[in-house]
Amino acid sequence: MTRLFDLLLYAFTWLCGLILVGAFGTLVVFLLINGLLALDFELIFGSTAIGDALFLKRVVIDGLLPAIVGTCLLIIIALGTALPLGLGAGIYLAEYAGKISKSFFSLIFDLLAGVPSIVIGLFGFSLTLYLHKHFTSIMPCLLISGLALGLLVLPYLIRSTQTALEELPTTLRLTAAALGADQAATLRFVLLPQAVSGIFSGIILAIGRAAEDTAVIMLTGVVATAGIPRSLFSNYEALPFYIYYTASQFRNQQELQRGFGAALILLILCALLFTLAGLVRKKVSKRLMAK
Repeated sequence: MTRLFDLLLYAFTWLCGLILVGAFGTLVVFLLINGLLALDFELIFGSTAIGDALFLKRVVIDGLLPAIVGTCLLIIIALGTALPLGLGAGIYLAEYAGKISKSFFSLIFDLLAGVPSIVIGLFGFSLTLYLHKHFTSIMPCLLISGLALGLLVLPYLIRSTQTALEELPTTLRLTAAALGADQAATLRFVLLPQAVSGIFSGIILAIGRAAEDTAVIMLTGVVATAGIPRSLFSNYEALPFYIYYTASQFRNQQELQRGFGAALILLILCALLFTLAGLVRKKVSKRLMAK
């Protein structure tokens, strides 16, 4: 009976994995069929010469270059804001927090993880109104959107860091203590190198979450046409909003195909960022292990 249950469980897990891979493959093939024909330099640079666009000599109005740049800037700001806080909070919960404080903060972070993105967007919009009341030059902008996205991905970074540290064997801590290492040295030289893989898994998840969200940026500064942002306090374009805008208001098949092309570019951009994060993870892991 036990063997039959194990076989059924094994078959069920394989079936679930195949369904997941099949769904992802279907999505990718669908985007390739509909967006590959629109994927060219004209889609990215429009009628602007490539050199003029890259060196900011002319504004790209009818291409996706400003949206690509805006999406990358959003991810950088969001991770730059949330990563230090997420790592610090995750390390505190895993290694230093007492039972009561751990339960309290875990509840808070779980509630934050369950907040819909539209609510985060409304919070960013309210923050913009408050700042505009006291500093009239501040309007919905790239910085506010990045900070709001940082708040959105913060729970993922906290939980991934906490889980990666808590899942390490207790023998690592005991062995380090037996060799005379204090808690800080154990964390730096023993635990963090072993937990790098799990921590970077949370970072990769945060990258994808920040790159695809539309509700937050709609309320905090994204517009249909803005060009490459000149500062953190400028309006900007982003691929998720362009895809949403095109899907809801396309006038002909060509515009819809451009939306599919934008979705394919966003998928490629996320894949490149995931690959970069994986390479950084390997390099950081080797460097920490060498120490």
